[in-house]
Parts: sequence; C-alpha cells; structure tokens
Amino acid sequence: MKAIVLAAGRGERMRPLTDTLPKPLLPIGGRALIVWHLEALARAGIHDVVVNLSWLGDRLREALDDGAAHGVRITWSDEGPIALETGGGIFRALPHLGPGPFLVVNGDIWTDIDFATIGIGDAALARLVLVPNPPHHPLGDFTLHDGLVREAEGPRHTYSGVGVYRPEFFEGCAAGRFRLLPLLRRAIAAGRLEGRLHSGEWQDIGTPERLAALDAAMTKPGDPAGAIA
Repeated sequence: MKAIVLAAGRGERMRPLTDTLPKPLLPIGGRALIVWHLEALARAGIHDVVVNLSWLGDRLREALDDGAAHGVRITWSDEGPIALETGGGIFRALPHLGPGPFLVVNGDIWTDIDFATIGIGDAALARLVLVPNPPHHPLGDFTLHDGLVREAEGPRHTYSGVGVYRPEFFEGCAAGRFRLLPLLRRAIAAGRLEGRLHSGEWQDIGTPERLAALDAAMTKPGDPAGAIA
C-alpha cells in the first residue's frame, strides 16, 4: 500500500507561525509534525509516500529531501501557488498512488493510530478512522453503524483525517479545487463507506495554543520522546 500525507494547506489558523514555515514542519517534541507521520508509516511497512505541496513547498522539499532519512521514499505532488483542497489534492496525486487502495493522512494531526491495521473491505470505496469528538468539535461529523459510516441519528464521531481510499472513490471527478465531503456523502449514500473508531491518542493541531500544549507535553523532563513512539 502507498500513502499520501496532505501538506499543502496554508495553515491560516496557525498564523503567524505559518507565515514563514509550512504547518507540517512545525515542531512537536523536537521533531517536525510531518516527521512523526513519515516514521509511523515506515514502521507500518508503508515506504512509498506522496506528499502534496503548495504553501512554502520548497521548505518541505529542503527539509525532507527524498524521505530516506525517515525510512520512506517521497514523491512530491506540487499543486502550485493555490492549494487544491483535500479532494482536489488527492485527485491530482492519483497517478502516483497506483491502482489499489491507498492511505491518506492529514498532515496537521498527531496520533498513535497504527497505520498497518487499517484495512478496507472488498465492496467499500473507502474506510475512515473516526475518533471521539474533541472539545473544539463537539458535534462530530458522522455516526457509525455496523461498520458503516452514516449521517443518521445516534452518537456522532469526528473524522480523524486518516483513511484508506480506492481510486474509484474519485470516479467522475475533474482536475481542480474541490472538497472531499461531497464524495464522502456520495459513498455513504451508496452504503460503501466503512469506518472504525480509534480510542487512542489523536489531536488536531489547529491553533498555536494546541501546538504549544502538545509540544510541552512531548518535551517534559524525563519523557523527551513523548507518549507516542
């Protein structure tokens, strides 16, 4: 399986930190946020990784090079000066991801999800990893019924930004900027969007305050490596 780490966003909520540094290079526990993902992918046996680029993309290229230092082989998907949003960015990278299912990891989260354990059923177009709703997103995104993601009554969960997708999920799409949510709803309506709930570590690094809190937790005396190996 190959993977794509989404790293093209401007990181508006993280300004002024992201005025001069792309969000995936912000430090957590002495390592860039994206490095945590790359090393976790390598541990999971996923070594072919696409990273999409837009805002300050040259900084990412300089910092990560070909990925060998982190156990992966990086292919860059350059979106130009205007990021294509999640759907458009993944669609642009499809030629690099091959004909089979591939893993998607949002570059602005931090988690202990074991990427090696996320499978996908034969009939599913995608499988999402959901998490308990964080304080800043209390209403959640989706419900989960018998292993299928739904938009229905019941306890709601938040999409973690991690999932396995088939290229067929993007059937009928055209190049350009577009969001992922309409495609997720299309797969839900077809009964072909699987899900699982992750109860371990997960954080959305969406504000400077959340970044600072996590960095402090990861660099506390006596535990320099943090809670997530």
